[in-house]
Amino acid sequence: MNTKELWKNCLMEIETGISKANFSTWFKNTSIIKEDTGIIYIGVPNEFVRDWLINKYHKLITKTIADAYENMRAVEYTIVKTENSKQEPTVTTEITIEKELPLKDLYINQEDNLNPRYQFNSFIVGTFNELAYAASQAIIESPGTKYNPFFIYGGTGLGKTHLIQAVGNSIKEKYPNKKVHYMTLEKFATDFVNSLQNNKANSFKEKYRKYDLLIIDDIQFIGKMEKIQEELFHTFNTFHENNKQIIFSSDKHPNYIPELADRLKSRFAAGMIVDISEPEYESRLAILKVKLRELNVDLAEELVEYVAGSVQGNIRELEGSLNLIVCQYRLKNKPLTLMEVKNLLKNSMRPKKNMAIKDVVKIVSEYYKLEEASVYEKTRKKEIVKARQVVMYLLREDFNVSYPLIGQKLGGKDHTTVIHSCLKIKEDLKNDSQLLQELEQIRIMFK
Repeated sequence: MNTKELWKNCLMEIETGISKANFSTWFKNTSIIKEDTGIIYIGVPNEFVRDWLINKYHKLITKTIADAYENMRAVEYTIVKTENSKQEPTVTTEITIEKELPLKDLYINQEDNLNPRYQFNSFIVGTFNELAYAASQAIIESPGTKYNPFFIYGGTGLGKTHLIQAVGNSIKEKYPNKKVHYMTLEKFATDFVNSLQNNKANSFKEKYRKYDLLIIDDIQFIGKMEKIQEELFHTFNTFHENNKQIIFSSDKHPNYIPELADRLKSRFAAGMIVDISEPEYESRLAILKVKLRELNVDLAEELVEYVAGSVQGNIRELEGSLNLIVCQYRLKNKPLTLMEVKNLLKNSMRPKKNMAIKDVVKIVSEYYKLEEASVYEKTRKKEIVKARQVVMYLLREDFNVSYPLIGQKLGGKDHTTVIHSCLKIKEDLKNDSQLLQELEQIRIMFK
């Protein structure tokens, strides 16, 4: 097997799916150093790159290699010191603004990275996010003194980025002299690695500590990255000591970010930690109506109510379903019937959230060819433990059932056991393509 040619082809594929800046930072000086009984060993220049590839790009790397090499079983990462690695810092890899910006980035302010379209006048407030909204308004009134840091978490597509950027835009407007900056954790990590490679560590510290408000999105990827955690910790301390506001967003509570240092958990808890859940019916209806006004489209109330009642996922899924309907409406250039809308959405909707827990158990049991009763029993048989963990994961991820209720219904398990099971499946999905296929097939059975 020609590992050099394999990795070259994989890199060409990977490069098409990520930005030039990220590709240059994280995939430069990587290579496949060997293949052993289906295990691909990727050589990386240092621990920062290794940790970031494992946490952020492992799924993409694994899929890309698997598509090109059918005998692949797993991917491992190994730090390789090259002879000319000492000369590396003289090579400038730092990238600020790409020459060609994606269309969506044309709206972004290049100085502070904020998208001016994210404003509170287009932000729908409901029971699912009212606490996060109230806290954000208090921060705008007195940045750096209330709820510092402000840590907001929740699933994808629930409006976290809209909320935190709206805070940034509001503070810019209210306090013109304050310096605001929004970024993802990936950009923070990229800048940090670039500063080390180019002997500009002090410039990195000065750059970020000059801001009055720093907003960092997707903080959940910081787990297992000790050096970046350490730098963030020092940055946070500087902000806090100088009454400067710092805001974080994450897809999970800090207590469930793997290998997050206790001192960072403590810092997060010292401010305010608040979650955003999936919107309830009234909020979904309001979101749809605002979106229709923005699109200048008038749909029958019956159709809007049907979409709000049927699409019970996140806001992104809700808007995606509406866009599908609006596109069809414009193509036909006439009002759509309820039956037409139902047919449009039937293949794009997630399972309804009102499926009974026992029905989920039944479907999973049938799929794994097990007796339903065995899922509720106290046993350590691997096949039953796996099926039970899959049930718990699906109940939480697809149906948003609370951890305590899942534990109660599945044999009186403690909620911490349920959390552990969900995290176990989530971690396994990163490396186990077979498990991923199994879940996809089970989800089809829900429809």
